[in-house]
Amino acid sequence: MTTLPKTVSTPLLRTDFSDETAWEALLAAIATPNEDGFMAYVDSVEDPAHRDLTLEQVLALVPAECEHPILIVADHVALTSPEMPLLVIDLWDERGRVLRVVVEELSSIENNLSISNMDFDDFTAAADEHGVFRGF
Repeated sequence: MTTLPKTVSTPLLRTDFSDETAWEALLAAIATPNEDGFMAYVDSVEDPAHRDLTLEQVLALVPAECEHPILIVADHVALTSPEMPLLVIDLWDERGRVLRVVVEELSSIENNLSISNMDFDDFTAAADEHGVFRGF
């Protein structure tokens, strides 16, 4: 399997291809600034070869020289749940550690981790009992 392409912004990897309408809705939600005017900066990676990959398979795609602290995954859970809880994978501190984030709060994680303003731990500590970050 090849590695993920190099991206300027945080990569958003699509692993569920079952519903094109849900994917388009997710992209629209990500591109919509929150009430404070913030939005996540992502580059989507869409390749049917990535369909239904496991966490281990996704991690194997991440090149060693990846400059991003996280990888965001649009999996089946994200594309079939009303809150669109995206999977966020830690690539720096504890490679492979995960949490979910509702799409409305993606900018908080993506913006703060991309500029090293906060740590992955800050978000996992604020996640609910199901491991979903819904904001501070």
